[in-house]
Amino acid sequence: MKLFPNVTGLLHGGDYNPEQWLDRPDILEEDIRLMKEAGINTATLGVFSWAVYEPEEGVFHFEWLESIINNLYTAGIYTVLATPTGARPAWMDAAYPEVMRVASNGVRNHHGVRHNHCMSSRVYREKAAILDTKLEEHFGNHPGVILWHISNEFGGECYCDLCQNKFRNWLKEKYHNNIEELNKAWWTTFWSHNYNSFDQIEAPMPNGEMSVAGHRLDWRRFTTWNMTDFMKWEIAVLRKNGNKLPVTTNFMRMYRGLDYEVMAKELDVIAWDSYPAWGNDEESLQRSFADVSFDHSMMRSFLPGKPFMLMESTPSLVNWHPFNKLKRPGIHQLSSLHAIACGSDTVQYFQWRKGRGSFEQYHGAVMDHVGRNDTRTFLEVKEVGEILKKLEKTEGSVIKAQTALLFDWNTRWAIEDLPGLSKQKKYDETCKEQYRIVRSLGVEVDVITPSIDFSGYKVLIAPMLYLLRPELAERLKCFVDEGGMLLTTYLTGYVDDTTLCYLGGFPGDGLMELFGLYTEEIDTLYPSDVNGIAFDEGFLEEAGVTKEVTKDAKITDFCEVLKVQEAEILGTYTKDFYKGTPVVTRNHYGKGDAYYVGARLDEAGMKAIYRALFATAEVTCFTVPEGVEYHRRTKDTLNFDFYMNETEEERTVALAADGRNLMNGEAVKGTLRLQPLETAVIESK
Repeated sequence: MKLFPNVTGLLHGGDYNPEQWLDRPDILEEDIRLMKEAGINTATLGVFSWAVYEPEEGVFHFEWLESIINNLYTAGIYTVLATPTGARPAWMDAAYPEVMRVASNGVRNHHGVRHNHCMSSRVYREKAAILDTKLEEHFGNHPGVILWHISNEFGGECYCDLCQNKFRNWLKEKYHNNIEELNKAWWTTFWSHNYNSFDQIEAPMPNGEMSVAGHRLDWRRFTTWNMTDFMKWEIAVLRKNGNKLPVTTNFMRMYRGLDYEVMAKELDVIAWDSYPAWGNDEESLQRSFADVSFDHSMMRSFLPGKPFMLMESTPSLVNWHPFNKLKRPGIHQLSSLHAIACGSDTVQYFQWRKGRGSFEQYHGAVMDHVGRNDTRTFLEVKEVGEILKKLEKTEGSVIKAQTALLFDWNTRWAIEDLPGLSKQKKYDETCKEQYRIVRSLGVEVDVITPSIDFSGYKVLIAPMLYLLRPELAERLKCFVDEGGMLLTTYLTGYVDDTTLCYLGGFPGDGLMELFGLYTEEIDTLYPSDVNGIAFDEGFLEEAGVTKEVTKDAKITDFCEVLKVQEAEILGTYTKDFYKGTPVVTRNHYGKGDAYYVGARLDEAGMKAIYRALFATAEVTCFTVPEGVEYHRRTKDTLNFDFYMNETEEERTVALAADGRNLMNGEAVKGTLRLQPLETAVIESK
């Protein structure tokens, strides 16, 4: 599916801030010439332009923007037009202090930085509505404008009285205006924290109530709801006159403060900002790519069947990592094509031209302060622009995975606030590790949230599904009953939607029947503690691995003591008082199987389990040499196979299909030799 029906080809561009250069018409003219030279066909304008649009209250200037958009369009460059609500002008804060957020200590912020508006402020919404309306009236029907970009990188919280009251009203609606229902859901009788009315409730604050998990979880949910409400309100302003331009905002990887599952439902296009380290002292280059693959897989899955946008990346370096290392030669091309391979139809940057001053004056850009078009960065961006033209046929193609990994913000928040166990909870890291292991077996994976339809997948992986939302357990049972393969782990089904523990055993909410077992205890290990697993030899034969491969498989951090009722035992512990008891099981349920892994098992052990699972599910596996990443995008009858060598050594791969390499136009058959950091894109039918 094409993102923009009137635009042909993949988008290449990024944030452009001409308002910083209005006193240099020579630079503005040169920018367009250089954009065309670099193969840039889109520019994001107006992200932080409020003070230039409206330098004084009620005094508006759009003539400069109109000139820029017209000149870009004449040059064949489209505009993504942002609403500038991510940062306010100083005159507004001076005249209307309520628009500034209040921190968690109860102190109102001063004017400054960005992303600091109160989402509940009536005044702020009024001022934003005036400006957004004028933007829509001036530019909403301009043929060069293809997308509304709502604000920028939503985030943060506000603890002002307006937001506190809004939180109470949100709670009233959720708990049916029944304070006793809330008390029961939050288990407030503990420590005598019962409330007599909703008016007594405050947001969780460091010098106040921070000990109630349900309270903290609901505040996070409310913050997402409130931020989404503001975003929806801005969209409604732009649409009130019938404007039909698609809308997006830019997500920030796995941002902890907001549930992107909720926000994504309001958007026409999913976009995100990618700023990994691309290899550092903590992780290899290959691990960086694996982590970004996880992120791309999540983003493309918010709107299934549709490409996403890489909204921001850096062509060189950032200015906010602990150590801001340059991208090495070849990494920019590889990382850009990696985004396309994972389902993006765009490669975009922050930023086109470096500013001379302020916070991001040393953040990477296509045009550096030196102002030349023969720099290494400019030439690498130009090369990417030329390649994207060669890959024009891939536009609108999508990845069709048979396997999905379930990632849930509510579970993530609940595990973070889980008042017990060890410091090694690592929900994010566990999900990423399982993703990486499955990908190493040649299986494509979507990273999905609980609201996504499971029926299109053969295999569903749900690590550490600690919190069960309403009806999720029933949907999982239906998935398996209808022939799906489900794998979950320790810490599954411990609490309900308000973090109250299930009674009668874990996993709760009917999942004991699905898995044919229950958890009696969970042991949290010291970092020096290591257990092992003895797999059933018949199972290893089924998995196609030898006992030798798994004999050193290790268990760390968590061990559940399982009581099997109906499940088949696939592996047992080798140490401690629970030696010989089950650790890995499989239960036949309806037409499918439910696997349970009761401990944190390492890669060797998990690979054996996944091999058997994928063989049973008849999931397509296509393995490539270590250090090579493979993805397939499809459109109509065409396949586009991406092979990316993420190493500094030559690699030879066996092709999934013969065809034509779009990178050089050559026909390829059988095998393909990849040079270090090289990408091949093979078109086939």
